[in-house]
Amino acid sequence: MLTPPRTVVRRDGGLYALERALQRRGFRYVAGADEAGRGACAGPLVAAAAVLPEGRRGEIDELADSKLLTPAARERVYDEVVARALAYAVVVIPAEEVDARGLHVCNLAAMRRALASLTTRPEYVLTDGFGVDGLDVPGLAVWKGDRVAACVAAASVLAKVTRDRIMVELDERFPGYGFAEHKGYITAEHSAALRALGPCREHRFSYVNVAAVSGRDGRPPRARRPAGADAGRPEPAAGLPGLGPGAFAGRPDEPVGRSGAPGGTVGVALGEQPRPPASVGEDVVMEGGVR
Repeated sequence: MLTPPRTVVRRDGGLYALERALQRRGFRYVAGADEAGRGACAGPLVAAAAVLPEGRRGEIDELADSKLLTPAARERVYDEVVARALAYAVVVIPAEEVDARGLHVCNLAAMRRALASLTTRPEYVLTDGFGVDGLDVPGLAVWKGDRVAACVAAASVLAKVTRDRIMVELDERFPGYGFAEHKGYITAEHSAALRALGPCREHRFSYVNVAAVSGRDGRPPRARRPAGADAGRPEPAAGLPGLGPGAFAGRPDEPVGRSGAPGGTVGVALGEQPRPPASVGEDVVMEGGVR
């Protein structure tokens, strides 16, 4: 039996080289999955998956790792991904669910759910950084996948824009923390607000910096948020804000609400020191990366 020749993907082949190589091997529908908000100590965890079409239609101007794009560029790319993707899906996991089940468990479950919800069934899956088990198709974990594979970059933009929109709306519901600026990541300003105001219901009480200011630093990491922690804080309206077309919210172990149709970083907050505010287009600093 002849062994098929190895597929070699050059590092300088560009953002679409890996997907094109897989498509030449017969994997027509290649899905990418990524998340946003692992390193934040407030707000939801958001995972997304996307399948881009073959050929020129799947090539999107400005597409790149979402953390390297300016907010305006991310919005433009988001609109293009929604318009061009064969399928896409977004899952939003609330902060209280991250506390109850753990960050990594929620992250894997959310990406698995997003991939399973694609209306175009993927034949191959690319994920950013680590593999996702429980899939019935072959897959590959790609280091810095959002800078290597277009479908992963597209998923990263979907997740990042969705989460940023949520945080901007949460800033109006929970004023004083600066959620619209730092998006729930640990900055000097956020840490100062936490010390002055205490945590609100959108903070992750399983993170040690939040637990410390809530008086629960000696309790087990998964201990639930104390009763009365939100006293005096406004209750958010039902549902989660900021969800664009094709997005849905839900627990990773519950039925999916809906998914996109055609046309349509582990615990870095734990013990982390405050970082300086990131400049526009440098969200990689907040996400726990290196410039």
